[in-house]
Amino acid sequence: MAAVAVAEQLQRELALHGITADVNNGYGLAVVSVWHGLVVWTNDDRFWWWAGWNDQRDRPVYAWQPTTDPKRAARRIAARYGDLLASAPKRR
Repeated sequence: MAAVAVAEQLQRELALHGITADVNNGYGLAVVSVWHGLVVWTNDDRFWWWAGWNDQRDRPVYAWQPTTDPKRAARRIAARYGDLLASAPKRR
């Protein structure tokens, strides 16, 4: 499945940023699980992930990147991961 192949490529790029992720597939899509609240979907054409919330429209905002540039997608996802990690409650 092509979606799994590009998801695995993204997984390898994320590993270069020190991020461990899991890849799962089904129904023509692949999912890269990165962190709580950070899941990246792909259909072989693009990667997309939840990037925040729009209070004015009361709906989520999604970011996306073509699968032809997994390095840039990984950099953007790593930045989002850093934001989520920084805002996560600290464990005792």
